[in-house]
Parts: sequence; C-alpha cells; structure tokens
Amino acid sequence: MFENLQDRLGSILNGLTGRGALSEADVSAALREVRRALLEADVALDVVRSFTDRVREKAVGAEILKSIKPGQMVVKIVHDELIEMLGGEGVGIDLHAPAPVVVMMVGLQGSGKTTTTAKIANRLSTRDKKKVLMASLDTRRPAAQEQLRQLGVQANIDTLPIIAGQSPTDIAARAVQAAKLGGHDVVILDTAGRTHIDEPLMVEMADIKKKSNPHEILLVADSLTGQDAVNLARNFDERVGITGLVLTRMDGDGRGGAALSMRAVTGKPIKLIGVGEKMSELEEFHPRRIADRILGMGDIVSLVERAAENIDAEKAAAMAAKMAKGKFDLDDLADQLRQMQKMGGMGGIMGMMPGMAGMKDKMAAAGLDDKLFGRQIAIIQSMTKAERANPDLLKHSRKKRIAAGSGTDAAAINKLLKMHRQMADMMKMMGGKGKGGLMKQMMGGLAGKMGLGGGLGGMGGGMPDLSNIDPRQLEALQKQAEAAGLGKPGGGMPGLGGLPGGLPGLGGAKLPGLGGGFPGLPGLPKKK
Repeated sequence: MFENLQDRLGSILNGLTGRGALSEADVSAALREVRRALLEADVALDVVRSFTDRVREKAVGAEILKSIKPGQMVVKIVHDELIEMLGGEGVGIDLHAPAPVVVMMVGLQGSGKTTTTAKIANRLSTRDKKKVLMASLDTRRPAAQEQLRQLGVQANIDTLPIIAGQSPTDIAARAVQAAKLGGHDVVILDTAGRTHIDEPLMVEMADIKKKSNPHEILLVADSLTGQDAVNLARNFDERVGITGLVLTRMDGDGRGGAALSMRAVTGKPIKLIGVGEKMSELEEFHPRRIADRILGMGDIVSLVERAAENIDAEKAAAMAAKMAKGKFDLDDLADQLRQMQKMGGMGGIMGMMPGMAGMKDKMAAAGLDDKLFGRQIAIIQSMTKAERANPDLLKHSRKKRIAAGSGTDAAAINKLLKMHRQMADMMKMMGGKGKGGLMKQMMGGLAGKMGLGGGLGGMGGGMPDLSNIDPRQLEALQKQAEAAGLGKPGGGMPGLGGLPGGLPGLGGAKLPGLGGGFPGLPGLPKKK
C-alpha cells in the first residue's frame, strides 16, 4: 500500500542524512519534496499543509541545525510527526461494557462490511476467547444474510437465524435479545450499505443505533477509494457518530493517502486494517509501526506477532530437535517454505525487516518472487517419500520424472537440491558440539542485542513461544531494536553479538547462494 510513498520519502530523507550540516534552505527544499510526495500519495491537502508546517517549525530550530547529525534529527522529526498524524497510540476495539457489547458496522456497499464483520468475530473468538453472535441487518442486497451465515459456518461463529420480512431495526432488537439469552459476550450488527450516502440510509442507521444502543460504531471504508473515503467518514460521523474506522484492502496497490488522512481529518482512530482475503488477515492499526514501514525502518514487532500466529509451536520444536542432530530433509525444507508463504512471502517479510525494504526490487529483478516458493514446493511434492528423505537417490531418470510432474526442468531441480545441501550443511554446524552449536550462539547474540538476556535460548531447546510474549514486551523490543541500530533507514541488521559478522545474509557473514541473503535462495546478485 505505501510502497511508492516509502520509496519517495526514503530517497528524500537519505539525501539529508548523508550531509554533515544542514541549512534552512536544505530543510525547505526537502520539505517541498516531502509535500509533493504526500500529495502524490493522495493525502488531503490540509493534512499535508499542517504536517509540513509542524515539521518545518521543529526542523529549523537552532538545536537541530547545530546538532551533531542534523539529517538524522530531521528524519526523527518526520517520523514523530507521521506517528502523530496517524493517531499516536494504537486503539483496539473497546469491549469494556456490560455484556453483550453491541458493535455496529456501517459503510457503503462494496467496502467489505460483511467480510470484515466475520473477520472481527473470528478475531474476538480466537484471540480474546469471546462468545460472539453475528447478525445481518441487510435486507436489500440479495443473499446478504445468507453470506454472513455461510461465513459464520466457516469460522464456527454463531449467527442470528434469518426470519424473512423483518425490518433492520426489528432484527437489531432481536439480535441483542438473542445475545442476552444465549450468554454471548459480543453481538456484531452488519448493517446495509448503499452505493452512495443518501437520506434513507442515514435515517435507518439512526433508528438501528437508537434500538440497539451500540458501544462501538465502526465505519468500514475501502482504502483504495482515496479522498472520497475521507468525506464518507466525515458524513457518517456527523450523522451517526462513529467511534472508529476499519480500512479494508490495505494489501492493494493504492497510494495510501486515505489511511494517512482519515485519522487527521475525522479525529477518529483507525482500529483495524484488512490486509488480505483470508479470515485471519485482519491486523490492529499501530501508528508507530505504520510510520516505521513508511520510512523503511522495518517492523520487527509485527513480524514477531505474525510469526507467533503462523508458526506451529509443535512443528518448530520437532524441527529444532532434528536440527540439533544435524538432520534436515526435503520435507523440512518444504515446511520452511510454506511457513514463509504464510508470513506474507519474501516481499512481506523483507518489508518488515529494518533496512531491507530496498532489497525487494533487487530480488524481483533476480526472479526471486513468491512464485519461486510455489515452484519449489511443487518439485518437492513430485518426489516419492524415499526421495524426500534421501535426496542422494535423485539421478537423471528420476529428475526427468519429477520435472514432468512439477512442470519445471532439471535446472530448477538442481538449484533446489543445491539449496537443500547448503542448508543441511548449515544445520550440521548449528547442531554441532562445543558451546551449543552455531544456532545457539546466534540466537543468544540476538537475544543479548535485543536486551532479552538468554531468553531466546538455543534452538536445541526449541523455538521461543512467541504467542506468550506480552504486546508491551514486543513494543519495548522494537524500541530496544531501534536503540541498537536495527531501525535506521538503510541501516540493515548490524552484527548480532554471539555470531561474528552479523545475522547470516543480512549484511554480515553470508549464507551460501544469495550473496548475502536468505539461506540458499539462488541468484541474487552480490553487493559491489
């Protein structure tokens, strides 16, 4: 979503950080470029004006111009103001009210209200262990109520039985009553939308609000609609009084201006963002993390949270035990590739790693896109069980059969086997004797750098249980990472204590195959 803005702001601010001293003219020229970049990203004009005015006011102060690294101070000011523009601290859905807490979803047709309703219900039931009831109040759109019922069946969440001919206000009253009788903690009302804002819609919303007395009124807006989404939020807030925003399709290729403008214009917090079509692809909106991503500083905390949600703890422990013995077969490699796919693929992971956002283009140019994972998994799945356990069996005739089965060629199979050999060699090193093996040293070094002491331990004891880490601990981790130099734009990942030269492939000691990238993925050109 923010890639274009990230590239533009990154190049502007990198130009400042490289200078020893800054004049007022330098700051003004840079802010002109920042202003242009924000306007091109479709941020509202009045928001851009107030943003650049605040940055200028702080950036031309004597303490900045005379500071040791004025360029970096300007980057910090832009970063802080970006966080302020996005709302300061993240705000989640407020459930502090007598049960059942009524959440009312409003918005235009096609913005994703029904899907988002199911996603929120799924999130509340799986993460917060709440008993949720969903009710569709959309009597106009064909099969809208049936759509919500089907989503409820998929996610194993209760939905209000459909009674034909009932009005939206009657359904709302019945839903609240059913939630009370059924012992539900939360009831989510999915209201009807229109293709545009009209008087009957607003009257209906007001009637539903009066009847159900919602604790939260969430406006669902499509982040690809640009500035019109800002006007929409303003109108709904004036007539119904929204308590927060949910932005959908944040994984699209829009310019992101609506997300940056809506909080500043309406004063209402963005609570959640939809980042994909799956039920689980709904994230809390954290202004600091979004600002970090926009300025290319990475987002370690979200990456850890995403890993906690997608990594199977039992599989990770089993893998750790195998690695400790120096074993690593092609089934293990396929599991690793699938986990990377679940975590957003190579692009998603790189975008969240400090200083690595710029690597995505180089990787794409070298043909290292996420389709590569799919092809490699297809090759592994075309092998027999014996071949996956013992790749040495793969001679020419077998490779020919596998190539035909996976729709690839012998060269692709050889690359995969080479990658596996290199990773298997690494696993032997990591499972070696001495001080607990290379992996233990590396994880210990990373833990020390992050200020976690020996908390991450070695791989011999299994992966850390990321799901039990407190969110506040994660935020502290992000701040410590920044203090350790992990969050500087273009800074990459520095040496991580126990492992001489740094985390493999990220600017320090290199892993084979990537010329300084992820283990064994072939073909990325080495840095000059």
